[in-house]
Amino acid sequence: MIHALKTAPQYFEASAAGVKGFEVRRNDRSYSIGDYIALNEWSIEGYTGRCTLHRIVYILANEALCKEGYITLGLEPCAIRTRSELMEPVHYESGVPVYDRK
Repeated sequence: MIHALKTAPQYFEASAAGVKGFEVRRNDRSYSIGDYIALNEWSIEGYTGRCTLHRIVYILANEALCKEGYITLGLEPCAIRTRSELMEPVHYESGVPVYDRK
């Protein structure tokens, strides 16, 4: 599942740079390890069009450590590739292109 979330520019920058590998969020969705988080940059004017994709690798929901109703999600960044990047041959075998479609 992909959870699309708004995030403020300063938090977006840290996530996009790979410095911030977590999100503190209200526990109002069915977050699960292996799900994805699409962080969409949001400013006062609205969406900026910038987005990053992360996979949830850890969920901290301990009430002694998290504010009531909130959880902390451990995130791993994912590469976002365009269709043309997906169609670039990775290598050639006997003159035949081999594509990486991961």
